Amino acid sequence: MTDHASHTPAVHATTARAGVTAGERLLALITAVLLGIDAYVHLRYASNYDSFKSSVMSEGTLFRIQAVVAIVVAVLLLIRPAIITWLLSLLVAGSAAIAVTLYTYVNVGQLGPLPNLYENSWQPAGKIPSAIAEAAAALISIVGLLMAIRRRRSRRG
Repeated sequence: MTDHASHTPAVHATTARAGVTAGERLLALITAVLLGIDAYVHLRYASNYDSFKSSVMSEGTLFRIQAVVAIVVAVLLLIRPAIITWLLSLLVAGSAAIAVTLYTYVNVGQLGPLPNLYENSWQPAGKIPSAIAEAAAALISIVGLLMAIRRRRSRRG
């Protein structure tokens, strides 16, 4: 057997940029789609919540901010699935999933500039799909984060 035969490609497929695996790219794509669903629901129904206000902002404004942040993080994940972007994705999706669940079951009241977000029902249009997308995106972000950490360690080692 010749020497060049021993230099076969790695078993797992990688992309040229930063050694990101095809699996991690696929997770980034799925997470971006889930964040897109979250953003769509928040943008679609934001006007329904404009009347719920604090002295600083309405719940509709908060929905719009959530949507824009989710879109930005989704795009960043597609461009570069790295530790920082997976952390951002986990923060955005996880905090939204926790918030929608918390404010469905607990009347926390107004917190600082945030209006009272309490809504004791899963019935409002889009609430369940958004919550599912947020929770799934958060869980996948954890997996993506672990993959990115592993990739970084293997490059150093």
